[in-house]
Amino acid sequence: MKLKTNTLSSAVRMALAVGVVVATGAMVPAFAQNTGAQSASGETDQPTQLQSVVVTGSHIRRVDMETASPVVTVDQATIEATGALTLGELVQDLPAMTGGVTNPQVNNGGGTGASSVNLRGLGPSRTLILVDGHRVLSGDINVIPAAMIARIDVLTDGASAVYGSDAIGGVVNFITKKNFQGVEFSANYGQSSHADGRSRGYTVTFGNKTENGSIIAGVGYNKTDGVESSNRWFAENAVSLYGDANTPITGFVGGSGSSPYGDIQIPPSGPVHDAFAGCASGALARNPGASGMDPINDYHCYQNTGPNSDKYNYAAVNLIMTPQERSNGFILAEYKLSDNVKTYLNAYYTKTSSAFQIAPGVYGSPYGASISAQNYYNPFGIDYSPTGGMFLARLSALGNRAAEYGRDDVQISTGFKGAFSLFDQRWHWEVGMDYGHASMTTTTLNLANNNKLYTGPSFMGSDGVVHCGTPGNIISGCDASFNPFNLQSPNSVAALQNAAVPAISNTYSQQKILRADANGGLFNLPAGTVQLAVGMSYRKQHSRTRVDPLLNIDPATGTCTLGSQCSSGLQGGFNVKEIYAEAFIPILQGLPGADALNLTIGDRYSRFSSFGSTNNMKFAVEWRPIRELLLRGTVAEVFRAPTIGAVYGAPANDAPRIVSDPCVGYTGNPVNPACVNVPTDGSFVNTNVQNQQQVNTITAGSAYAGFPIKPESGKSFDVGAVYSPSWAPGLSASVDFWHLYLNDIITTVGLQSLLNLCSAGQTQYCQYIHRYPSGLQQGQIAPSTVEPTGNLGSVRVGGVDASVSYKLNTQNLGHFNFVLNATYLRYYDQQTAPNLPGNVTYHNAGHVLTYGSAAAGACAGGTECLYPRVRANGHVRWQMGHWSASWRTRFIGGFRMGSPAPSQDVHPAGSALDGVYFDYGATVYHDLTVGYEVEPLNTRIDLGVNNVFDKQPPFLYSNNTNNSNTVAGMFDLMGRYYWTRVTVSF
Repeated sequence: MKLKTNTLSSAVRMALAVGVVVATGAMVPAFAQNTGAQSASGETDQPTQLQSVVVTGSHIRRVDMETASPVVTVDQATIEATGALTLGELVQDLPAMTGGVTNPQVNNGGGTGASSVNLRGLGPSRTLILVDGHRVLSGDINVIPAAMIARIDVLTDGASAVYGSDAIGGVVNFITKKNFQGVEFSANYGQSSHADGRSRGYTVTFGNKTENGSIIAGVGYNKTDGVESSNRWFAENAVSLYGDANTPITGFVGGSGSSPYGDIQIPPSGPVHDAFAGCASGALARNPGASGMDPINDYHCYQNTGPNSDKYNYAAVNLIMTPQERSNGFILAEYKLSDNVKTYLNAYYTKTSSAFQIAPGVYGSPYGASISAQNYYNPFGIDYSPTGGMFLARLSALGNRAAEYGRDDVQISTGFKGAFSLFDQRWHWEVGMDYGHASMTTTTLNLANNNKLYTGPSFMGSDGVVHCGTPGNIISGCDASFNPFNLQSPNSVAALQNAAVPAISNTYSQQKILRADANGGLFNLPAGTVQLAVGMSYRKQHSRTRVDPLLNIDPATGTCTLGSQCSSGLQGGFNVKEIYAEAFIPILQGLPGADALNLTIGDRYSRFSSFGSTNNMKFAVEWRPIRELLLRGTVAEVFRAPTIGAVYGAPANDAPRIVSDPCVGYTGNPVNPACVNVPTDGSFVNTNVQNQQQVNTITAGSAYAGFPIKPESGKSFDVGAVYSPSWAPGLSASVDFWHLYLNDIITTVGLQSLLNLCSAGQTQYCQYIHRYPSGLQQGQIAPSTVEPTGNLGSVRVGGVDASVSYKLNTQNLGHFNFVLNATYLRYYDQQTAPNLPGNVTYHNAGHVLTYGSAAAGACAGGTECLYPRVRANGHVRWQMGHWSASWRTRFIGGFRMGSPAPSQDVHPAGSALDGVYFDYGATVYHDLTVGYEVEPLNTRIDLGVNNVFDKQPPFLYSNNTNNSNTVAGMFDLMGRYYWTRVTVSF
């Protein structure tokens, strides 16, 4: 399969482009002799005074640090001023990060302790993570030891031509320390103003350098305590919004429909039906303290909304900070084998322990439980089963559901590098191997084995004991003490605790890369030296997941022995062979209106074992009309191959919300392919939509679902300027206008999208929608419904990045450093089915995509995505003598939840009200740090306060979010946080 073009045509294109530019440059008169290399300031220095380096975004060695590639740098001083124990906190605060992210504040859907990176809101899988320019396996940047990092470079344009697949939104490159001498010990301690969220850690770093080599090594440890949602007012209750044509919009403490007292469907006829004929929800809940044996007097109409809601308030026992503990070690070593050859080893290891905690498990018919009409405890006389009546309950006797994660990450880069001369030009080469593996063990706790909870026919014997079976046909060795209609009875509690078993699953991933690179000069032009970088690599990646048999899902029912959190094993892999070439061509230099004019052309050819081949090119121009002003522009092709999980992902439980069902009130005329098995008398109501409850479905990779999948492709554009005036030494400002479009988005096609697309005539999606064909649940979404992974639509995103920095040195007041970075998101337009019936374009910029909405179906990186128009951060650092201080500001712009436009409506107050929206203002955080150097003791003391004014996150309500009534991944949930650090050098 060929995705774009072949190798020969790509080579011809590049050769022609290089030839034209070289010919043009050769015709330029030699106005200025190239007696040396040009420095970043534009001045010519002697070669012995220069140090060329490979900058992020290119393979060419350059003296200039400002190039055509827009790069934001987080230096070591900024890293230290935050007091952060992990790198995730630093990177996720950058203005270019938007959309959905995962970090330790994300409990439901997180808990692994990981922090993801989401440049341009395109998702973590479209942002490439590098360490010293080398690809690493794990996308969790918290496993990279912070003590070994000197700075962080963030490339904010597409870089598939330079780095390959995944580098669509950009690249985050962690640059390690190169020069460190001596021993340094550092210890941190922190705690919130609520006296919780305690963190502590230490690092020990050793460095030594000799004439023949150098070594830097270190070990570290950090631990952060978990914090329950009940410790913060905004998260302690699951507050839902509700309204309809007759009810004003109100908030009430709601939550999950599965309560400890049941959510039990009323029988379709008989005395109970007649007694509760006016019950709007169609379901009953047991009165607290009642036995549950009297079907009328022991129950009341289940209330979905209002102050007397029967919904279970799950929020208080959830976490706003998941517990995490890490131990790590690293080594950065280099040894000179000869004058021109070195060998090196860069490696790190991190062990992570973490966990999540959510409300007690759910039990009932959607989770594989079947309660016989002949069960002694069943007072309603009907079967409750996946095809019978609906029964839901909360197993509070088992305590909170939890999972404990133990993870090991190893990353190694090793090889040889050196230099040689070719035709009087200096060349550098490197051959090496990168290896990474990640191994994780997950222990799932406090779920009940359904096979140990007998709910079949039973009766009360003459001996006063409930027996399994029927009179005259007793099932021996069977315990009939479990009463699903009274989960608080002593016998039920004992049965549940006896049925609770842990389940253990394992995941292992491995990546191997062999690579060879070379770069150097080809020949000289009047404007400088034409340079070339070439390289090749072979990458092999493999993943395997083994699931505990108790959690192994039955795809036909969407259930497993433990009822929920079901999944199944995964195994798959791929390999990719790549070659690249990049040419730097200086065209003009030292002319009026052209102090410098350079062109960079790059091309990468990739051949994937599973998806064929692709070429991706890059063209970049740098023009300095005057020495102080750099104008730059880049056009680059971007590409992403499907991941192992996207292709080979095995079936697993999902619990999406939907805000509408096109089959409500269905009459069969006209025929709607999304409504197979729905009654056609106009009576159908989707109970999950009506009650604002989650739906049980299955997610699966494309191979299992039989859904076609192909790579993503698109283009990235960037035009900008950098101004560093000579009249204001230390001042630098930049602005970049960027645009990116991406086609054939790889995503999980969520349930709401399945319903909408199938209903609109996109029949390829209809096969995945399963509804109960008969019985009391006829027409309702069945748990065997599959949300496949595939290509869904396109996205175009664009905006403006701006930055200003100024360094001011004074004699009497000390040294100041001012930095401001900002991103304006002009548009983020997402199409579901371009040029096809049923296509909808979602305009996401300035909006939050609420959990369960159709717009959030392609939300990359989280269960809800927030795209504020403006994100910015700035800091002022001061240093004078032994004292230093910093003030950092983090700004998240205002946004809207909901919309008056029907196509953009996410129904924040429930599906009964259209066109409702809420506007939220900006959120600003302030962080302060003060430090003092105790010189006689070689000791430095730093004190800091993050979120000085205890700013609380915007309240978005539980029916619109998946965690903490807000977007947990983006806002600060901990509040004011104090920290201190002591550093001793030897």
